[in-house]
Amino acid sequence: MTTGMASSISVQEKTGLAGTIAAAKRHALLLSDYFAQYAKVRISYRGDFFISLATSMAATIFSLGFVVVLFQKATQLVGWRLEEVVFLWGFTQIPYGLFNVISLNLYDFGNNYIIEGKFDWVLLRPVSSLFQVLFETFRIESLQEVATGTFCMWWASHRLGIQWTAAKISTLLFFGICAAIIYVSIFLILSTVSFFWEDRIGVHPPVWNVIAFGRYPLSIYSGIVQFFLCWIIPFGLASFYPSVRLLGRTVTPEYLPLVPVVAIAFLTIAISLWNFGTRHYSSTGS
Repeated sequence: MTTGMASSISVQEKTGLAGTIAAAKRHALLLSDYFAQYAKVRISYRGDFFISLATSMAATIFSLGFVVVLFQKATQLVGWRLEEVVFLWGFTQIPYGLFNVISLNLYDFGNNYIIEGKFDWVLLRPVSSLFQVLFETFRIESLQEVATGTFCMWWASHRLGIQWTAAKISTLLFFGICAAIIYVSIFLILSTVSFFWEDRIGVHPPVWNVIAFGRYPLSIYSGIVQFFLCWIIPFGLASFYPSVRLLGRTVTPEYLPLVPVVAIAFLTIAISLWNFGTRHYSSTGS
């Protein structure tokens, strides 16, 4: 028996906490291998990589440019200064960039995995199907969105006189992860539709456009839109309330404590729907 086979069997035989730790370690190593291999392939085609990076940066700069142009016409936006809106915009870029790094397969799931039959191969491998779909492909160039968002938050906080304490950095990291989970969960839910309705484009595009609404203060929208951005497609909830806390502003009602609750709820729904769709998946037979 080979060492690899023995290791695999020993991991499978472990149960309880030891089994959970072993499985987490195994998946962490797989994720590292996935990313390293994809990065090598991606960077080997340098021309294509730099074109994608330039395109991604152009879209980011255009989005930020819109905010700057908006404030050329007014000094404030419903009580929000330019620096504060740039801070909010910068915060949204961090979870959005993390989401974009792993979102390619979610966006193309219906076409590449269901219609083209690639999901059959996924189910044959002894690794979680969701893990494979999320981490087989990466948008490495989207890491620039995280970098740009971080820089914008630093610039805005410097102009506003905000001091970055350990507590603020912890808040940023925690709610940034929560927001990224919300982004991934929403689009994972949309991807599960492809298990029952085969369509090459899918239902992602309209919701993708809603992301832009979460980059601005919720107070500029009507009550109906605010409700939609907090509880139906909670991009606004994920970005607005953490930014308010980091800026030291007050808002009523205060929904910040509900952000991790919503993240866990949406992730639970997404995984449950994924498992349900996987059980009812009909092979293409190709």
